[in-house]
Amino acid sequence: MRKTLTAIALALATPAAAQQTTFIHAGQLLDRPGQSPRGNSTVVVRDGKVVEIRDGFAAPDAGATVIDLKDKFVLPGLIDMHVHLLGIGGDPQRARLLALNTELADELMYGAGNARATLMAGFTTVRDLGGDARGIRALRDAVERGDVDGPRIVNAGAPISVTGGHGDPLNGLAEPYAHAVAETVDNTCDGPEDCRRAVRRQVGSGAQVIKFMATGGVLSNVSGGLGRAMEPAEMKAVIDTAHGLGRKVAAHSHAAEGTRAAVEAGVDTVDHGTYLDAATVQLMKARGTWLVPTMMAPRAALAQARAGALPPATIPKAEAAGAVAMESHKRAIAAGVKVAFGTDTGVSKHGDNAQEFALMVGAGMTPAQAIRAATSGAAEALGRDDLGALAPGMAADVIAVSGSPIDDVRRLERVEFVMKNGRVAKP
Repeated sequence: MRKTLTAIALALATPAAAQQTTFIHAGQLLDRPGQSPRGNSTVVVRDGKVVEIRDGFAAPDAGATVIDLKDKFVLPGLIDMHVHLLGIGGDPQRARLLALNTELADELMYGAGNARATLMAGFTTVRDLGGDARGIRALRDAVERGDVDGPRIVNAGAPISVTGGHGDPLNGLAEPYAHAVAETVDNTCDGPEDCRRAVRRQVGSGAQVIKFMATGGVLSNVSGGLGRAMEPAEMKAVIDTAHGLGRKVAAHSHAAEGTRAAVEAGVDTVDHGTYLDAATVQLMKARGTWLVPTMMAPRAALAQARAGALPPATIPKAEAAGAVAMESHKRAIAAGVKVAFGTDTGVSKHGDNAQEFALMVGAGMTPAQAIRAATSGAAEALGRDDLGALAPGMAADVIAVSGSPIDDVRRLERVEFVMKNGRVAKP
């Protein structure tokens, strides 16, 4: 009996017993974005990690699986730093019509579909920046368990907002509904001490990153404009508390005054950055603050507002943001501000995320720079050294397209192969 138990223990402890090896033969391989792609190459994957990159099409080990991408351009899985997975995405009118009979369970089911569409588009990691805190944590964990097909999720929970600011769930609600909703609100705060409490509450609900609303927003049903909403002392309380708890911080910010205050307070990423004057751009560059431009969002919001799909209060804000955002982003890119890829998908349709690349190139980035922003750059902004490139020890997140996206970045809108953590998700 003792010999039998010993034999079982040894079998379970033997690494080879649990290992699965895959050889990916790549016609072209961009293993380290920002550098030149390699020619014929082999990516060796074992147990969800890259273990080796070999030149040429290496003969597989005995028992290994071979994936033939000899006619494809292979690169790391893409990272979107700003999405909203829960709920109906890209159709605000339908979302408003269904609001009174949609529950969190429904939001999660929509979220599962949105997550799958995102993964199929080649995005193997996303940063979800706003939704029901418990709902997005549940979706994150379901993806990690393998119960739901989707990208790796770094979740923010509910965004921190001042009372009446962009992110206050009570904005625009009729009084009978406002009374009911008020009992569940835990993301609004007023004053530094209260803002510290709000951050701790989101972390307690599972948030891996913190988002706060430095300024007004386009889609909130309140006509407060896009100017600074949170006081500098409140911003500093949010950021210091989050950093103390090991969380990075994203600032939703449109007006330059709000962006400048957030950067001075030590924020990690500025998301949207719609109005960036020269002084704010130079401050971001000096501090090493990342810009997540979300260029798709103002275009989608403006089209929706003009079509009557959004409340009237959003129309002038959408028009103002749409008119200036591109010039602000061009200014930041030309100055050398660090840029990480993000789309604000959920405003636009899930699965269309890669349309952002062409807009980034239109704002002055090369295709290679835009790809780096969605791979190794975004991984750096997340604080993840296991993502964004294909090298020994890194996550086996691999995608493939036909033809070089360095020649035509829109090829990334048609991803043909997706692997996440060594598991093939598409086809």
